[in-house]
Amino acid sequence: MSYNTTWSNDSKINEVEEIKLEKDGLDVIETIIEKYSKEGYNAITPEDMNRFKWAGVYEQKPRNGYFMIRVRINSGIMTANQATVLAEIARDYGRGIANVTTRGAIQFHWIKVEDLPDIFAKLKACGLSSYEACGDCPRTIVGNPLAGIDKYELMDTTGIVEEVNNLFLLNKDFSNLPRKFKVSISSSTNNAAHAQINDISFTPATKNIDEAEVVGFHVWVGGGLSAMPHLAQKLNIFVKPEEVKRITEGVCTIFRDYGYREKRTRARLKFLVADWGIEKFQAKLEEIVGKLESKGEDKLETWNSSYYFGVHPQKQEGKSYIGINLPLGEIYFHELLQLVEISEKNGDQKLRTTLSQNIIISGICNEDIEDVLKKDIFKNLSPEPNTFIGHTVACTGKEYCNLALVETKELAKKVTTYLDLKIKLDNPIRIHFTGCPNSCGQKHIADISLQGAIIKTEKGNEDAFTVWLGGTLNGEGKFAQNLNRRVKATEVHEVLEKIILFFKENKFKHESFNDFVDRVGISAF
Repeated sequence: MSYNTTWSNDSKINEVEEIKLEKDGLDVIETIIEKYSKEGYNAITPEDMNRFKWAGVYEQKPRNGYFMIRVRINSGIMTANQATVLAEIARDYGRGIANVTTRGAIQFHWIKVEDLPDIFAKLKACGLSSYEACGDCPRTIVGNPLAGIDKYELMDTTGIVEEVNNLFLLNKDFSNLPRKFKVSISSSTNNAAHAQINDISFTPATKNIDEAEVVGFHVWVGGGLSAMPHLAQKLNIFVKPEEVKRITEGVCTIFRDYGYREKRTRARLKFLVADWGIEKFQAKLEEIVGKLESKGEDKLETWNSSYYFGVHPQKQEGKSYIGINLPLGEIYFHELLQLVEISEKNGDQKLRTTLSQNIIISGICNEDIEDVLKKDIFKNLSPEPNTFIGHTVACTGKEYCNLALVETKELAKKVTTYLDLKIKLDNPIRIHFTGCPNSCGQKHIADISLQGAIIKTEKGNEDAFTVWLGGTLNGEGKFAQNLNRRVKATEVHEVLEKIILFFKENKFKHESFNDFVDRVGISAF
């Protein structure tokens, strides 16, 4: 550690900050390997249970000895060998199932502390890690899952993402932040990495410097969701590719040294940016990293919501990728192994997870596409899924998560099955289920969102949801609006049917759901 913990003498810091001052979160990794994996679940102290997050491990509900482990997949891109290892971990330790998250990471449930050293070793051997996939530290870097093959990218950002990842991973200079720090790096004109909802984001831009057009990035800071969402703000800077690492380090340094450590609910970078203002924040950044070029020409054009279903041409001549639906982000180990086999035989030996909880096989020769699509795996994991199951996202829910108020994934399956039978749409509507206000299900950016709640009825407390409409990351972005109504979980399918039919029957030709919400207003619903 090469910095001063200036907050260590502050009597107002919260309890978690005290725990982090006593022992760095990363130190728990060795403790897990050397102590807890041998002595078992009951030996884990409450303080170290909190630090387990730095190993990428959360205690799962109902706190009876099982854990969730999250694996970092930068930009969602993994080799066939890495995907094979993940399938084997699901098979051997996770009851056969892997889950893709809304940041493209891979999660497993039903993990025992005794198995963690073996899992850590398997991940390390194939070049993956669960370390710092959770905790008050830099998290999995999101990027363009099509990096290197995207017809709409200005450059391949794979190397830049790897460089930033290597800067932060297991680096104790940045392992004690006020809260999590989320990085987004993409050069796709389709806003492939959800720039506006991350702590720092790099989006494609160009600038004429010394009479030459330079391809680089614009920089956004201060985005984030949870109970108090903020859209990121754009700094007045243009960053060359070789400067991305330095700028990210500078922003993270500001967060570490000036971020709030008194209340956990105000500890994210978004609150510091909001309080300081974008000009003050940029001045402090340039004080750390030096004077920077002013903004150039923005190259963001649209937002594809991270959906890539079907067959699409790559920028490599004669090659295509196939976007595949994983219903609600779940995949069985044998299904993952089948995708690996296709990737090895017909593709470029890579699989790519998406921020919509789906997956891509890339590098397939065009003449092989027809035969590949005939494989049995695509009967369950479809490249052309039904509208609603294909465009629905769900967080873990109370089945495993200690924060969630309601069950999400099973209900989402039932609701989407109902809607797919009852309604046909020309253009899909994106639906997100999230179990609590923390918004792992990203309720703020969906067309229709449902956030878990509890409602009192004659039968007692029942699962329910609040309903939100009209979220998007097109343009500067706009968060969904709350209908301020609670709907029983048992009635969600009927309420959504009414909302969608109201849209379908009253929309203009080619009008999107979000445009319709903007036109008629939230009160019309």
